[in-house]
Amino acid sequence: MPPTQPRDPLAGHLGHLTDPQKDALDTFKQQLQDEGTYITEKHDDATLLRFLRARKFDLPKTKLMWDNCQKWRKVKNADELLHFDFPEAPEVMKYYPQYYHKTDKDGRPVYIEQLGKLNLTKLYTITTQERLTNRFISQYEQFLHERLPATSKIVGHPVETSCTILDLSGVGISQFYQVKDYVMETANIGQNYYPECMGKFYIINAPYLFSTVWSFIKPWLDEVTVAKIEILGSSYKDKLLLQIPKENLPKEFGGDCQCPNPGGCQLSNAGPWNVPTTSSSAPAPATSEQQPIAPPS
Repeated sequence: MPPTQPRDPLAGHLGHLTDPQKDALDTFKQQLQDEGTYITEKHDDATLLRFLRARKFDLPKTKLMWDNCQKWRKVKNADELLHFDFPEAPEVMKYYPQYYHKTDKDGRPVYIEQLGKLNLTKLYTITTQERLTNRFISQYEQFLHERLPATSKIVGHPVETSCTILDLSGVGISQFYQVKDYVMETANIGQNYYPECMGKFYIINAPYLFSTVWSFIKPWLDEVTVAKIEILGSSYKDKLLLQIPKENLPKEFGGDCQCPNPGGCQLSNAGPWNVPTTSSSAPAPATSEQQPIAPPS
């Protein structure tokens, strides 16, 4: 019996398509062109392939997913949210830290969220769930249109996904129940309207009772998403450093990075998408339009 060939990690991506997958892409594109809904500048092959991979190149299911996404984008006015004005971002970060910070060894933007620091009571004195959701959509738009192109240019090959660290240090069941509606809404947005954006996902400092929380979250996620999630306890540093350069990982997570700007790594917006315009080596601080509020799925 011949040995099994290892699966191509880029299968289904440009340059790694089988003949049936190429045919599916061509047919999908032709369908959109025939409908008059295909926009060359927005609907490149990489975008169409994200939806095709999400539905395993099943054309009817892909078309349904695509149509639902376009309807949702019109309702949410997603095209206008790329630079959603969110001046409360620095205060929000105090009670729910969520931010992009540099890249992993594969060039993926690293997204960090510290759920254990969530204080929903104080958070909702600063902003609303609707504004948080709009900010979440804005961050996906920036991720696709600004962060990924910048990282792709630096590493010299297409980068299409993120590397997420979800820190559960200090999280109790009460925090999850407080934020579960928002988490469910954003999970739905991520996997249904911004598919195939998750590359690596590390859940660190997972508490003993996390299995209870996971039992609520897991049914909302598709099997492809679940397979990309790695749940770690407190001994996570070596695992993170296998994926993220030490100089890119904030010191509090076992790296060496201590961004010198006010607010440190959380407010630095450090990464190829924020190249300094002065001679200083420090990245420019994030503006309200640049502050992330949630991870891509």
